[in-house]
Amino acid sequence: MVLFHNFLATSEGTKLPALKSFRKSEKRLAKVSRRKEKKRKGSKARRKLAKRQGREHQRIAKARKDHAFKTAHELVRTGKKVFVHEDLNLKALSKRNKTKQDEDGKFLPNGQTAKSGLNKSWNDAACGQFFITLEHIAAKAGARVIAVTPAYTSQLLAYRDEIVFTDCDTRFYWDAELSLNVDRDINAGINIKRVGLGLFPTLKRRKGNLVVGDSTTNSTLKEVLETLRACQKPTPT
Repeated sequence: MVLFHNFLATSEGTKLPALKSFRKSEKRLAKVSRRKEKKRKGSKARRKLAKRQGREHQRIAKARKDHAFKTAHELVRTGKKVFVHEDLNLKALSKRNKTKQDEDGKFLPNGQTAKSGLNKSWNDAACGQFFITLEHIAAKAGARVIAVTPAYTSQLLAYRDEIVFTDCDTRFYWDAELSLNVDRDINAGINIKRVGLGLFPTLKRRKGNLVVGDSTTNSTLKEVLETLRACQKPTPT
């Protein structure tokens, strides 16, 4: 399974939407915060708004926890005995971009504005909490949860040793030869499963280019194509 634009995409073509509990409460929180800052420190009105702010954060935390449990139970109820997910470096994913300066010491654009929005989405998704919850619920059902390195799984076509998703904004790939519209997230979910099964090809960089080494892609070709066709999206116009 892979977590990205949706909350979760599985290797069987299921996509679950993100809760976005903080995003939904963001304006309300900002309004309360602004009102609180205008009040005198130590005043009764400021303490009252601080409590209201705390209750809002508590609601967000409870919503995330509830979403994690419901999603984990939904997955475990499928009867699978092994769940494979990306081993995400959440700390690095939500870290600020390094500053850039020219020779005169002037700060240059470093993409932090866009990164801030992405960081907020990662924190709002609470992936770490979900993985812990899934592992707990899966263990009670006699199932295992395995984290694997997701390197290149979101870029490589799951049924052909070809890098096609080179741009993060590309959400679909149209394969004219097979008349197939491939969803990037589901394709990545299939690749994560292949990594867990030891069926993902060996990829190495040579002179800046990715080169495929040992590959067993053909052994899973039929199964992968059946999954992708089952969740086929309308063809591009």
